[in-house]
Amino acid sequence: MNMARNKTILYALILAFTFISPFAFPDFGTQLATLWLMIIVALTWDMTGGQMGYNSLGNIFFYGTGMYVAALISIGMVYDVGDYTNAAGGGIYKFTDLQYFGGLALGVLGAGLFCSITAVVIGYLTFGLRGPYFAIGTLGVAIAAGELVSNWDWVGGGQGIALPVYPGDLDTGKIFFYFLFAAVGVGTFLFAKWLYGTRFGAAINAIRDDEEKADAMGIHTLRYKLYTWAMAAFFVGMAGGISAFQLIHFEPLESAYQTINLGIFMVVCVLLGGKGTLWGPVIGAILFHLFKEVTWNYLLGWQWVALGALIVVTVVYFQDGVMGWLVHKRPEWFGIKVEKKVAEQAK
Repeated sequence: MNMARNKTILYALILAFTFISPFAFPDFGTQLATLWLMIIVALTWDMTGGQMGYNSLGNIFFYGTGMYVAALISIGMVYDVGDYTNAAGGGIYKFTDLQYFGGLALGVLGAGLFCSITAVVIGYLTFGLRGPYFAIGTLGVAIAAGELVSNWDWVGGGQGIALPVYPGDLDTGKIFFYFLFAAVGVGTFLFAKWLYGTRFGAAINAIRDDEEKADAMGIHTLRYKLYTWAMAAFFVGMAGGISAFQLIHFEPLESAYQTINLGIFMVVCVLLGGKGTLWGPVIGAILFHLFKEVTWNYLLGWQWVALGALIVVTVVYFQDGVMGWLVHKRPEWFGIKVEKKVAEQAK
């Protein structure tokens, strides 16, 4: 009863902070929205990397593809895409409020669905690989996609795409996009919480522990892998679609398919918080985002050195992440009963 009550209080406090934070900290609206983006990409990466044991370096492909799909749907509903991208974009072509919000809604949803379908197609080609070969193969997909889009004039090529500006004042726009990211983030967390408690969650954990045995037990491993990656791609694609409208202008290599930045950040978040746990990616995303904001602002020029040091410390001293360390040190916080002698030895 106490555990259930404590969880209810914790969830209530988190939801309350989610609603209050953009109004309590109006100067940090963009940073708070980015925090939710980090939570989304960390949770979705952990679906395949932590829960299923397939460490991908190419999930950024779905983020970048989501940006382009959302933008093209929004533009295509009103104008010819080729003409739009050949001109100055949003600065010349005007959108009504209905066209803007309608295009945003359909674009974000379409981005999620398109990325899910793409994940199934790519999965058939890459899930035959294991371990580092799978990671390198998915990274190659993301890099190739960025180069392809950079040379595709119909979607803007290397200059990218300029979307219309939010039809309102700047502060209202920050709050609007914050709550969009927060809604997708909360939805991703609740979906993951439900999924990991089902037989499906047990099946992907079996694949992680020993895929050969899982296959021998009658689990259709390829099907589960494809479904899991498709579900993760859906949420990442939606996050990418929202980012496209938030950034207003984006281009392929630095904003969309940013394998060196966001593609690495999502992995570090999960390693820091703890792979294969529900709360690990969330905690890791929060800690990493705080670390990134501090180092990128006060250690400019040395921020990548600080990031490398963080990765080394995490791998050497916190191999199970913050969540694994807490479970070992404070098992009672997680409803794990241990004898007093065992607990004292653990300390």
